[in-house]
Amino acid sequence: MSHAVGIGPELSSEVVRAAMLVRANTLAKGFSGVRVEIVQTLLDMLNHGVTPIIPAQGSLGSSGDLCPLSHMALVFTTDELDSDEDSGFAYYQGQKMTGKAAMHAAGINRLTLGPKEGLALNNGATFSAAIAALAVIDAFYLLNIANSGAAMTLEVLQGCPDAFDPTLQDVRGQPGQIKVADYIRRQIEQSTLVGSSCSVQDAYSIRCAPQVHGAVSDTIEFVSGVIQRDINAATDNPLLFGPEKAYSGGNFHGEPIGMAMDFLSIAISELAAISERRIFRLMDEKLNKGLPPMLVNSKEDAGLNSGMMMLQYTAAALVLENQTLATPDSVHSLPTSAEQEDHNANSMTAARHALQIIENAAQVLAIELYTGARALDLRIRLVPSLHPGNGITKIYQRIRQVVPYQAGDALWNTELQKVRRLIDRKELEV
Repeated sequence: MSHAVGIGPELSSEVVRAAMLVRANTLAKGFSGVRVEIVQTLLDMLNHGVTPIIPAQGSLGSSGDLCPLSHMALVFTTDELDSDEDSGFAYYQGQKMTGKAAMHAAGINRLTLGPKEGLALNNGATFSAAIAALAVIDAFYLLNIANSGAAMTLEVLQGCPDAFDPTLQDVRGQPGQIKVADYIRRQIEQSTLVGSSCSVQDAYSIRCAPQVHGAVSDTIEFVSGVIQRDINAATDNPLLFGPEKAYSGGNFHGEPIGMAMDFLSIAISELAAISERRIFRLMDEKLNKGLPPMLVNSKEDAGLNSGMMMLQYTAAALVLENQTLATPDSVHSLPTSAEQEDHNANSMTAARHALQIIENAAQVLAIELYTGARALDLRIRLVPSLHPGNGITKIYQRIRQVVPYQAGDALWNTELQKVRRLIDRKELEV
């Protein structure tokens, strides 16, 4: 109870449920000294939809996520007093109620903890790891969306295909670069736009997409390995090895997660940054190879309509925010617990910032695909004999199913959010 002092907005149910599963998995390894009933109760809560309400702020990631895990444990643990006030809060069937009421409504018995079980429940960087795992999954997907955005801009600007040739990628040997170039080549297969009007070389934001996106890909792969190991680790303290041996150590320390999340934040921030540069090129009549400025319907509309101008503002604002959020959190530490805990990981903050950067990046990528689809309309109008590749055609057609082309200015944000929902529902990956 004394440790449940979190503040701030509630963590999403997705994060809380992920943390509950990670904690159950940690305890199930058999080194934490808990009864099977502890693990089973966590699983019963997941299966019956009892989701503790956890404040987002208050954890340093060392000794693990003490504060949020304590809020979680209050919901399903009890003592002889068994008061509503001390049971925390949870959602059950969409309703917010006390933890005691939620467990009762779901028909799950609350547990009186035995020796070691309190420590086993609140010691370990579990919420940091849960957020990190979700962030990694989202990052892998957003990388493919960014590859599609780069391919669409390549089509619109009738860019040069040579930069994506496999021979060029192989001589550098970076696996992410090779993978990204292959992905983009497959999306522009059968294109007659790509290479139809290219100069010797395109701008870096297009030509170097394999190198930049590829570095992001390699970073996500590295981070994924760190997080996979941690969600399958025994991370509380002390850990028990047989009936007579207990080791007091530091497996709860969130440094691996904090550093990994900082690394991921930098990578996804860069993914959004290079996307914004491509958006900018689509808008600028000096750079977009003959398209109207700001992608207005025609050059005669320039100065009368704003076109897509403000969407690039939004993308730029999100990129600037990401650049601040991507400042490493794991390098910051303040001592706690009378200097006994004199070096803290700050992993929970690093994970939360990574998730916010991913959210911002998804919006930037939605803007690139949305403006790219409009630019493609305008390009085909200029050269109706040409067409994009098979993969980009599928993405373009799916976008146009939900947002038909509009000639004049409109409430673009409504349409943009429809494209964002296509991304969220994974309907734009080919």
